[in-house]
Amino acid sequence: MQFPVYLGFGSWKLHPHFVFESLGYAIALRLLLRNIKKDTISASDRSSVIVGGLLGALIGAKGLVLLQHINLLWEQWQQWLLLILQGKTVVGALLGAVAGVELTKIWIGVTRSTGDAFVYPLIAGTAIGRVGCFLTGLSDRTYGIATRLPWGVDFGDGIPRHPTQLYEIVFLVGLAGAIALRSRFPHYSGELFQLYLASYLSFRFFIDFLKPDFHPILGISFIQIACLLGLLYCLRQLSLQVSPR
Repeated sequence: MQFPVYLGFGSWKLHPHFVFESLGYAIALRLLLRNIKKDTISASDRSSVIVGGLLGALIGAKGLVLLQHINLLWEQWQQWLLLILQGKTVVGALLGAVAGVELTKIWIGVTRSTGDAFVYPLIAGTAIGRVGCFLTGLSDRTYGIATRLPWGVDFGDGIPRHPTQLYEIVFLVGLAGAIALRSRFPHYSGELFQLYLASYLSFRFFIDFLKPDFHPILGISFIQIACLLGLLYCLRQLSLQVSPR
């Protein structure tokens, strides 16, 4: 397999990252629009929450990816500037969206949890997007470190690497199943989202040890630090739940 794996027919080709990222957004939006109909908050408040989440996601995705690759600023500053246009990270988008939603809810006076409606859209969108990350290869910067395991993938530099994108897809499929099982039992409003968030951040904290990223603080990256901060938020939110629905 030669990376990137362009999709199309004959001379008509599309970049895999564009195809699967667009598909992931479209499916996630479709699922979200179906799920939010079950919310008990008003349509105007729901719209405000979604806009706040989108703005937070944009800021978080860009801000954390620039921090994650801050070493490029003095090593290859042109690539660092390119990240302003092209770079983003799921962890930054997720935590930024959470912050945007919470701040918006405080502003408009919404106290009810709205996170459960986002769980499956986020899982589906991320898993589909990771297919594009895998097919893109080295330029996506989501590959793993070198490995001698039989499923190591050569993304084009002659080095078999951990296909961390595929690891994430497998994890997300399993997480979706676990949350679906948990949803069949009495649970707190917002609990499913907190379980999703805590599970995903935990996974990313550990899987990022298999990525050749910049690890400036105690051997961990800025994305891993963000994961730890997000886990503290999850623990706080779960501790506040008092009554099953």
